[in-house]
Amino acid sequence: MVNARTYPLWRELAMSEDLPKEALKTVIEALCTPATTPTGFDSQADRWREEALKAALPALLTRTSAKRLRGRLLVHADEKTVAALAAAGTVTTADVPAVLRHRRAWAGLISALARHPEQVEAAIALLPRLSSHEMEHVVRDWDPDRYTRGAVDVPVPPVPQELFDAVLEACLTPLAAYLLHPEPEEGWAALSEFSKDWSLDLAGHSGWAMLARCPERWAELAAHPTLGPAVQHLLLDQAETQALEDARLRAAGADPDGELPDDPAPALSEELLLACLPALCLPELAELPNPQVTARRTLHHIAHRVHKNPRLEALAADQLHAATDALVTHGQLLSPPEKQDEDRDFDGRILRLAEDLALLSANPDHLAGACAQLACLDQPAVVSPAPSRTLIRIIDNVDPDHDRPARLLERHSEHRRVQALTALAANPHTPHAAVTDVLDGLHPAELAWIAERAGGPDWFLGAAAAVPVAADEDDGVLRLVSDDELGKHADPAAVLQSWLDSPAAGEILSRSEIYRAVIKSRHHTPEHLLQIPADEILSRNEPEIALKTLLDRCGRSADRWAALAAAMTFAYDEEKITFGELLDSLDQAPPAGNR
Repeated sequence: MVNARTYPLWRELAMSEDLPKEALKTVIEALCTPATTPTGFDSQADRWREEALKAALPALLTRTSAKRLRGRLLVHADEKTVAALAAAGTVTTADVPAVLRHRRAWAGLISALARHPEQVEAAIALLPRLSSHEMEHVVRDWDPDRYTRGAVDVPVPPVPQELFDAVLEACLTPLAAYLLHPEPEEGWAALSEFSKDWSLDLAGHSGWAMLARCPERWAELAAHPTLGPAVQHLLLDQAETQALEDARLRAAGADPDGELPDDPAPALSEELLLACLPALCLPELAELPNPQVTARRTLHHIAHRVHKNPRLEALAADQLHAATDALVTHGQLLSPPEKQDEDRDFDGRILRLAEDLALLSANPDHLAGACAQLACLDQPAVVSPAPSRTLIRIIDNVDPDHDRPARLLERHSEHRRVQALTALAANPHTPHAAVTDVLDGLHPAELAWIAERAGGPDWFLGAAAAVPVAADEDDGVLRLVSDDELGKHADPAAVLQSWLDSPAAGEILSRSEIYRAVIKSRHHTPEHLLQIPADEILSRNEPEIALKTLLDRCGRSADRWAALAAAMTFAYDEEKITFGELLDSLDQAPPAGNR
């Protein structure tokens, strides 16, 4: 135990060139022994000791060759310090066992060791000790000071080719192994159920990060006997997206206020696309269980690849058509759909299937089936929101067409059904009769969207324009007007009731707008409020809305107040009850003594 005030002296002794070899052991012991007092550990003094040791560590390691003493010093060094010392050559592969005795390997250590040519092989031998998400950082963080390095600083040597190849192989191997035995890992289903395709399972982020660094080797790697399939999948999924992102970053750097560039030149040549065709339709995933789900996800993933690489439509037309037919048949994707009560993605699945078949299929029966499924979807609820005084005040260039039915249809992406129908109509293999049958059941706003925005084939536009319209039919839009406009009606309360009775009040995307408009209107009555969900009244609006009603209903009854607190959970997946039903339930609450 040394006096804490002497640590600066020990530091200077350690860094002195005149310190004799015989004193090293004593100096190291003084700087490595935790600071204590007669009453125990001294945390403040130990921080002084650590600072002194950190400053003296390079000098001590340079002068110390004994393994035990070097190990004693390395125990007290953090990862950043050890990596810096390894990059400088002070810590070598001979010290690795002592370093790994107290901590696991990390990417920075391997990068630093490999800076020295004679240690590259030993550094590569450490790669299996890294986790998969750390592997790519060996190359990414090759120069940890790249953002602070000045022009006069010594440049960092390039990454050794042997190390780059070893990291590349290590990053691609997990995806290559998955493709040989494509079974989801334990617990993966809970995460991947939110994905509409195989993008989570085939992401291979580390693999792509390494591939992106060597585009000149893509053709060679795509033909690799073991890693080739993984490379093909990554190129089809990532190359064009990366090229677009890079082009936009370059454009933003050159002119931050300029417009985004057009699509850049393709990242994959035609020869490289042809080399990737064996992976295009994800043959490795064909035999997975639960074909109704896996076939749908596979089809959507293929469509996503074709969207990214449009040349595939011509280069692999027969392959795409055959794979699409097989997936539709194997997964029974056109079986009559049955919507479950809690199935929030029902419409999305049908829309994605229609869009994917419009892009990939040449089978008239399958295309007609997709049209029939679109016809089964519920009509959209098209709502024109009440004017916002705040927005009108701060936005002086309000779009004059914002209230047109076609624009309103797009507010909540409710144009997707008619957009998918337009894509099906543009497919030359789709029977015209299957499309026109759907046109007859479209919402007026959807027909307006076709006329204004669809841009489909002439026969389709003509058929949509020819759909008969009843003389008394309006544009199908529920318009929520301001209180001033309501005041001009003979019965404003009846207008508010018509809003609550409209089909739009039952749609998840529009109902909150309707409820808010009714609640905030000065023309609403207590009867209106009783019909609105209790959580809208009590948790999404000002408390004054329900204050008097609750005081009157609960009064001096402790049982009713307790029942009110118990009822106000409003869980997300809980069945919604109206404000009136909530108040009625308070009358049925059992006395406190019986609960």
